Amino acid sequence: MGVTGKVIAITGASSGIGRATAMLLAERGAFVVLGARRETDLAAVVDEITAMGGRAAYKVTDVRHRDQLEALVGLAIDRGGRLDVLVNNAGIGPISRFDALRVEDWDAMIDVNLRGTLYGIAAALPVFQRQGAGHIVNIVSTAGIKILPTMGVYAATKNAVRTITEALRQEAGPHLRVTEISPGMTSTGFADSMTDPAVKEAMSKRIGDIAISPGAIARGVAYAIEQPADVDVGSIVIRPTAQD
Repeated sequence: MGVTGKVIAITGASSGIGRATAMLLAERGAFVVLGARRETDLAAVVDEITAMGGRAAYKVTDVRHRDQLEALVGLAIDRGGRLDVLVNNAGIGPISRFDALRVEDWDAMIDVNLRGTLYGIAAALPVFQRQGAGHIVNIVSTAGIKILPTMGVYAATKNAVRTITEALRQEAGPHLRVTEISPGMTSTGFADSMTDPAVKEAMSKRIGDIAISPGAIARGVAYAIEQPADVDVGSIVIRPTAQD
């Protein structure tokens, strides 16, 4: 029970929810192994954790490449001796209407949000099977709970991960825990990847108006992880009180 001493790998860890989760788990005594594409930002997070007395390492990781997720898991094992938790957090949201035909954005969301999560699962499962224990936490979205215009492909990728999470939970047996966490509107760089100017402006305003802190999602991740080994928190939804 608890977080102290656990070895936890996190994707998309250089900013937003991933960064907040890394900071909180390190503060609570975990050794966090961080992956993301931006090395400068990753190094800054590790430096901040180290400065506060925590333990952290990083590896530049693009979740679109399976070998890079295997390398991230390998770093966790090399430096921490094991892997207790993998948090599949990396995601992008270049949302738009279907008739805008931004097919490249559709492909990117499928590659990062869906394929990247599958590659994380593929990297971690053999390790968990050898250890006889492990925990996969997939960050999903309330966009898959309430479907809205412009969110079609993004919500589809998140709901695909939701389905994968539940199927994995049923397959997992008594020693693997599987959790999905659905953040609502959160103050992150979610709009940064959007290529449709009107949608980006509207989303940025919405985030500014009602979004909650990434720390709220980090606390949900920590809650799921810190439960006793025989307790599996299957699903958590965390949204602003002002969100419809």
